[in-house]
Order: sequence, then structure tokens, then C-alpha cells
Amino acid sequence: MKTDPAHIRTDDDAPDAVRDEVREHRATRWRGGRSSERSEKLAVEEPLEIRLAGRRFTLTMRTPGHDEELAAGFLFAEGFINDASELGEVRRMRGRKGAPEPNAIDVILNVPADGLRARLKRNFLMSSSCGVCGKTSIDSIRRRVTAPADSARVAPATLLALSEKLRDGQRVFAATGGLHGAAIFTSAGTLLAIREDVGRHNAVDKVIGYALTNAMVPLAQHIMMVSGRLSFEIVQKAAAAGVPILAAVSAPSSLAVELAEEIGTTLVGFLRDGSFNIYTRPDRIAQ
Repeated sequence: MKTDPAHIRTDDDAPDAVRDEVREHRATRWRGGRSSERSEKLAVEEPLEIRLAGRRFTLTMRTPGHDEELAAGFLFAEGFINDASELGEVRRMRGRKGAPEPNAIDVILNVPADGLRARLKRNFLMSSSCGVCGKTSIDSIRRRVTAPADSARVAPATLLALSEKLRDGQRVFAATGGLHGAAIFTSAGTLLAIREDVGRHNAVDKVIGYALTNAMVPLAQHIMMVSGRLSFEIVQKAAAAGVPILAAVSAPSSLAVELAEEIGTTLVGFLRDGSFNIYTRPDRIAQ
């Protein structure tokens, strides 16, 4: 059951909300030895500044939409907050004339001053290309994540259906061909949430932010799937949210498999075209 996340102010789902995820641009297409002019749809990429109590904290390049979830999911998945209760308020910054600033989010934390100062010392620097940048060490990440629940199980047929469900849910990718996607499913294969972004890590943060602000964390009986490859950071973000089964359309990296094996995450790669590879904890895939 979802709770009312009153501390999360968002207009993303309002019927009259302006969703600036796609823009059109003139392009020349060359095909069969001939050129033609046409209008192409492009995925929007813009900076988002995340502030803590009005102070600049970090900056990321992202696709606009679900920015409040992105901020909440990033802070949680990176270990800056421990749970949703530490999110006092997530709100749009407002300009001089009172209008919301489209590329700035302010987060008020319910964290004691001493604890906040200690966490700020970590001084994370977020980017869509390297989410591990700024960490003091990879070992510190390993120590922070815990093993997911052992009771989750999924049928092979359920897994095989996820790739198409993810693709069908990526409406901006369908228009532009230029976005990553991340989705949360039940163990029975029901799609609960899907988020898109130019940054693979941002898409994961957005969907974790959705789960966090809807009282779904830990995701102990759920599956997360991403549209691209599986990196070390995506594994640790999923583990922070308690995801037991993590799947991807493409391949995992060696470090992603090493971390998944160490913490007990079931890692599934190349989930497409009627087949998949299981790299760790195959016991969760019911035969």
C-alpha cells in the first residue's frame, strides 16, 4: 500500500504538467545515395542542481521529469540518507518572481547537524557517466550494502517477458532512441514503475526514489531491470534498495558480478530474444 509522501512536492504527474523530455531538430538524412531534410526528435539533456537546505550540493546532467524522485533516490542509493524518514521535504527552488526553477531541487533533511556535517564531508560529485567518482574507496561501498532477502523467487517465463514490458514502457526512448530505462516489477512480473533518463544511473535513482517515497523499500520481493549494461554502481544502488534480482538487456561488468556474488544478488544479463544468462545466485530462478 502506498503512503502519501506529503514531503515530496512534484508536478510531474499533474494532467497539465509541462513535460519537456523531447525536442525536435532539423536533420539531413542520407540514405541510398540521396539526402533529405526531416525533423528528428531528441531526448532532452539538461543540468539539475541538487541543493541541501538551499546550499549547493551536487550537479547532474539528466532528462527532465521526476526530478524529486531523482534527488531522493540519489541521496538514498548513495548512502547519504538511511531511509525516507530522513527526507524532510523535497521541493522546487523558486526564482525571484516566484516561479519554479526547472533545473534546481532543494532537499530539507531530518538529520542532526553533527550527522549532516559528517555526511557532507563525503562531498559526492555526481555525473551521468561515472557515479563511482568521488567515493573514498570501493571497499566503503561494499561495507554499506547488505545482502537482499533470500526468499524471492521468479519463474524463467516471467523473466523472459520483462524485456518486452520494459521496452513497451519506454515512451521517450520510442520517440528518440536516446534514453536508458529502469523498471521495478513484482516477482510475478507486474510492472510497478518505469523511469527514463539520458543517464543510466539517473534512471535507476529515479525508480529507487519512486520506491522510497511510496514506502516500498526494501524491495525484498521485487525485480529491477535496466535497459543497458550492468555496472558496479547499478548493482550497489539496487542492493541499497534491497533488490534481490537484478536483470539487464545487456552484459554485466566483471566488478558488477563480483559485487553481486559477494552480497548475494541474483544477476541476470542478456535478457532478450528468449534467453538470458544467470551470473550469480541462480537458486532464485525457479525451475
